Amino acid sequence: MEAEAAAAAAVETPSSEPTDTASTSTNTTGGVKKVSLLGIGGKKKKTTEQGKVNAKRRTPGEIRIQKDIAELDAGKAAVIDFPNANDLTEFTVSVTPDTGYWNGATYIFHFAIPDHYPHTPPKVTCRTKIYHPNINLEGNVCLNILREDWKPVLDINAVIYGLIYLFYEPNPDDPLNHEAAELFRNNIKQFEKVVMRTLRGAYVDGELFDRLI
Repeated sequence: MEAEAAAAAAVETPSSEPTDTASTSTNTTGGVKKVSLLGIGGKKKKTTEQGKVNAKRRTPGEIRIQKDIAELDAGKAAVIDFPNANDLTEFTVSVTPDTGYWNGATYIFHFAIPDHYPHTPPKVTCRTKIYHPNINLEGNVCLNILREDWKPVLDINAVIYGLIYLFYEPNPDDPLNHEAAELFRNNIKQFEKVVMRTLRGAYVDGELFDRLI
């Protein structure tokens, strides 16, 4: 699918990695909650008498994700939330499409950053039940840049833009929900009616969906 192409414009090759941890203060810019990063306008850590930084050794994934978070810019369609501002390796992204079949509904995606990120892609699951060709009812997401097309130069911004793109351009040729994909291919008007039923909190194929609009 073309999600990577849409996301690539937002991707930058990682520069030197910051070494300080994140503070607990947050601010919101363009609908995205950002964490204020020590070492980027923050105070430096005190060192011990031996001149060593009094901090826990962090994994490469934690160091890289700190840089990614500082550069987040998902616009109005996505809002980032960190349950624990001292842990940047686990957070949620709420996506609210402003057009398309799921217009106006909000879907929450959980991100888990592995220790070997960015050499290993983040683990992303959808916590809001959705009727979608590329997201199954268990919340697994079929997005090429989370699988075989992942590259270390990609970042969290690219993944978020890829998720947003799935709402605008579903790909029935690479499905996880095969029933939804088949209906999308064969009867797009009926697919739209089924999606609308799910958004209003109806049962579809024995599954109850939360009311989202």
